[in-house]
Amino acid sequence: MSPQLPTEFAATRDALHQIAFFVLGRLRYEAVGRMGLRPWPGGFGTPEFEGRVARVEGDLLVHEEAGNIATRTITTVREAAEFFGLDYQVVWFEVFHDPPQPVDPDHPLHVNVESAHVLGRWFVFGFDVLERLRSHAGPDDAATEPQLWPEHFDAAIEMGSGIEGRRASYGASPGDRDHPMPYLYASAWGDIDRSDPYWNDKSFNGASSTYEELVETSDPAGKAMEFLLAGFRTLGGNG
Repeated sequence: MSPQLPTEFAATRDALHQIAFFVLGRLRYEAVGRMGLRPWPGGFGTPEFEGRVARVEGDLLVHEEAGNIATRTITTVREAAEFFGLDYQVVWFEVFHDPPQPVDPDHPLHVNVESAHVLGRWFVFGFDVLERLRSHAGPDDAATEPQLWPEHFDAAIEMGSGIEGRRASYGASPGDRDHPMPYLYASAWGDIDRSDPYWNDKSFNGASSTYEELVETSDPAGKAMEFLLAGFRTLGGNG
């Protein structure tokens, strides 16, 4: 993990969120009915589907198909959609809870290469710690596989018994309107005891741990696991 984020990280994150949601998530969903993305070197993209991979690497769009690789520098959301064979659409799935606000699809997107690579490494870090967290789940916890969700642009899993009121989402976000920097979170599906200092985030029903808290330690992954496991155990998990 980078000890200090590039100055253009937030702007790049927001620009690439537009690509993730309006282009890559939709591309996969229209092909196979699933929209989850994955970290890729230098950024993020789809897993392989129908012999294709669509991804972002730095400031490039990359389309791999049948052994061929095509690239194009990111310009606008509309041109990104057209590069992958889509027409730009604001609404492509009706039941999103909180989709990102669309920008003008013809407005130039500024993507800083260093920031895109830092973003990709953050998502790799998130997937790694979430996989470790899943290993603590019991058979009734129904832990899901990590996904990079294009709607909220975060890596996340769900874990814990819903019947017993212990289910929560655990994830790694690169930041949002309420959190200017990347953070880890535990978001409970049911009621939480706000008198417990663990539940420290006022912007959602849960707890967060900041990027600064992670990078100030010599073992960010260990610190991340400590935080996430504390949430699971506070909700009554046995991991």
